[in-house]
Amino acid sequence: MSNDSRERDPSRHDGVTIPCPACGRAFTAVGRQRWCSGACRAVGYRRRKQTAAPPVALAAPTPLRPRTVYECDSCSTRSIGSQRCEDCGAFTRRVGIGGCCPHCDEPVAVADLVGPELARLT
Repeated sequence: MSNDSRERDPSRHDGVTIPCPACGRAFTAVGRQRWCSGACRAVGYRRRKQTAAPPVALAAPTPLRPRTVYECDSCSTRSIGSQRCEDCGAFTRRVGIGGCCPHCDEPVAVADLVGPELARLT
């Protein structure tokens, strides 16, 4: 390579404005300088060393209907998971999440046991 071609295409581009990889601000690089400041160089180091967070495993969604207590407005019959009254055939209203009472085997809602304020937290 001749001297003439080296002067037109220098291997070092001192005085050339380049963008900082951390903040994007344009600066004049001196030598092999890549970052505009020591703070941006530290940011770049932290980004390179940062580990990826493990993915969050979510439980599969379960339907609430089989655990919901419904009550008929006309005959006050309660059922679990059925939105239609078995006695009169009318549609029932939702009372809340619940299950069968272990003593009498009747449907009971959590709100009946702990109160409506605490039942919202469950």
